[in-house]
Amino acid sequence: MMDQHMVSGHAPTPPTARMENHGPTMAKIAMRTGAELLARTGSMVAYEGFIQYESNPAALRRVASQWLSGESVPLMRCHGDGILYLADYGANVVCVPLNDENLSVNATNVLAFDAHLTWGVQRVKGMAKFAGQGLFNFGISGTGWVAVTSRGVPVVIDCARDGEIFVDPDALVAWSTGLEMKGRRSFKASSLIGRGSGEAYQLGFSGEGFVVVQPSEDSTERLTEQQQPS
Repeated sequence: MMDQHMVSGHAPTPPTARMENHGPTMAKIAMRTGAELLARTGSMVAYEGFIQYESNPAALRRVASQWLSGESVPLMRCHGDGILYLADYGANVVCVPLNDENLSVNATNVLAFDAHLTWGVQRVKGMAKFAGQGLFNFGISGTGWVAVTSRGVPVVIDCARDGEIFVDPDALVAWSTGLEMKGRRSFKASSLIGRGSGEAYQLGFSGEGFVVVQPSEDSTERLTEQQQPS
């Protein structure tokens, strides 16, 4: 006989919001007729009720047109009535409510968002000079829900409450585009032991809005540093 106490600790609970976490690495979305969702292709892990998911031709055309920027996000359209569970290979998930706001997200961290939101690749001003970052990001705006992923448990900073924050661009997941941004140049700790160029950049954020930061820098940058001669 299966241990009912063990089962109850992991059993689904009634949804309390359109989008919320079921544990740290799964998003739970309350689906209802007429409220469609766009989700990363292949992210569905389970559902209750009657949920359909399929390729969205319009979204695919938009994604194809954005491949040139290097920030494409493969999307599927989800609709129906029930509860949908999404995950991305065990990555941590953060569910973010937008209230007539604009969010800029690293394309690799997009998990899902309400289909009625405005979205697309956007140019990020002033980012070209920062290591590991390009000129483009995935922009989502309007009123609704967004789920983003993080490599490890992220920290979400409310700049209006907590004040200015400086972030390594390679650990940056998402931020409110209404925030004021500025750059700062310093030195990498690795330069003290002869690895890398010694230069590092941070992005400063201040104002009304929030920043999502993951506890992991870009692995390609660390690999490049490790391959450089000491």
